[in-house]
Order: sequence, then structure tokens, then C-alpha cells
Amino acid sequence: MTDTSLLLVDDHAVLRSGLRVLIDREVGLEVVGEAGDGREAVDLARDLKPDVILLDLSMPGLSGTEAISALREVSPESLVLVLSMHVEESYLRSALRAGAAGYVPKKAADVELVSAIRAVVRGEVYVHPAMTGSLVDGLVPPDTASPGNEDQSWEALSAREREVLHLVALGHTNLEIADRLSLSEKTVETYRARGIEKLGIRNRAALVEYALKHGVLSA
Repeated sequence: MTDTSLLLVDDHAVLRSGLRVLIDREVGLEVVGEAGDGREAVDLARDLKPDVILLDLSMPGLSGTEAISALREVSPESLVLVLSMHVEESYLRSALRAGAAGYVPKKAADVELVSAIRAVVRGEVYVHPAMTGSLVDGLVPPDTASPGNEDQSWEALSAREREVLHLVALGHTNLEIADRLSLSEKTVETYRARGIEKLGIRNRAALVEYALKHGVLSA
């Protein structure tokens, strides 16, 4: 089995060194490059095409969300896992909307990082357990919420709609879902649009929030 390749992106060399030691001692994981800012990370990602990019949000050169978008553009197959000192809801939401596959607070890196890496490689969206509560707070506006309303909405979807939205929440493209389910892209888009409409959500970020709250990502 080929090792999972990782690119470390953080402006603190000492932290990168510690992360490299932590990761390289794990079977099946290999650090293939390091970058000290967003622009250098984009250049390396374009050349190395790593499986996972471990990214700090606060660096010179590019903002966190700009860096995620740029990295996804030059290396679409790479999974961006954010490792940040910020634990506020706004940072988490922004990272997920920009296309991050997961979010780990730096203070939890020593015990959670390897698990998070393996989770995103399996195709899951990883959010540190301490942050999931803030992520889903306010997901349904108080004036429209009712007991059990969201659970009923998910159950109201057809089996195929749930299957498609589950894969969308995990980050798969319409083409990947079509190949996986032996459907046309147009059919996938129909199920996707219909399901999102039934749930009353607007985009993938909101779908991820919904899925985390209801355990859809681990289904």
C-alpha cells in the first residue's frame, strides 16, 4: 500500500518540525514537503500533489480561506486539513465553506491529529468533537424550528437522495458520485437539488453542518 503523503504548511519552523516527527513515526504516513507561507504552499502543492495538506490558517502571504481555495485549485485531489489555534465558530465555518476536509485545534494536535488525517483520507469530514456544538448551533432559525423537524426532513428524503447528499457532504463531486452510483451526472444533480430543497439548505457548507448534527457523515 502506498503511504499517504502530506504537505505541512505553517510559518513556525519549530512547530513544523514537531509535526513531522509526530507524523513520520506513524505507519502509512509520510511528510513530503514543508512550506512557511500560503504562496509557497501553493507552489509545492502544484508540484507534489500531496494526499493531505496540513494547513495553518494564520500565515503571511494568503489568508486562510484564500490559501484553501488556491490549494484546491492547483491540486484538486489534495485534502486540506486545517490545524489552527483558532477555535471560534467563524473560522471553522469559513474553512469548511472554502473546501477544507477537516479542522483540528492546535491544542489537540498531539492526540487528535493522526486520527483526523486518517479520517479525511477515508473520505470523512473531520471536526474536533469540542467544536461540533458551535458548528450546529443556530442551524435552524428559532422561528422555523420545531421539535424533530430536521430529523423528519432527512427521513422524508428518498433513499437515493440521502445516498447522494451523504456523498456530497463527504466532499465528492457530481462526477465522482455518478461513477460510484452508476448514474449520469444530470441524474445526480437532480437528486442533489431535490434533496437540498427538501432540507431547506442552500449550499454544501450548510449540508455539512446538518450532516454533522445528525450523524449523516458516519452513516
